[in-house]
Amino acid sequence: MSSPYKGGCDHVKIVASAEPIDNHVCHCNVCKSVTGQQTTHVAFFNHGELKGDHEEKMNRQPFNADNPDGPLELCTCADCGAALMLDDKQGRIRVAVPNVMGYDTGAFPDATYHAFYDDSKGYAKPDDGRPVYEGLRPDFTWPPSS
Repeated sequence: MSSPYKGGCDHVKIVASAEPIDNHVCHCNVCKSVTGQQTTHVAFFNHGELKGDHEEKMNRQPFNADNPDGPLELCTCADCGAALMLDDKQGRIRVAVPNVMGYDTGAFPDATYHAFYDDSKGYAKPDDGRPVYEGLRPDFTWPPSS
């Protein structure tokens, strides 16, 4: 069966082999800074379930400029600069941002909740029927390192 979750660019194809383990609308300031979007649809996959066909062509840089030694790296194409995925240096997760990383957004399931919302952000609390949390959903458990 072919994965409906395929992204990347002309040089590096990214494919998921499973469903996301977490799927949310992110309100964090890092996502805002990196994407330029007010909110960002983010899907976490187990580390081994999101792969590139030419990972040797990926450049890696810190995802969070304010925490350059943090666990997440933004992987971009060495040839064209396209954003491809976030990779966890601890080997727990890989992350897709469907509308930024070349995915068919219609093939992704809708986000199930809002993460990292706080009243100090200066905009109204989301009211679309999905739960809103100050962090990740309370029942989320980080997978072990691979």
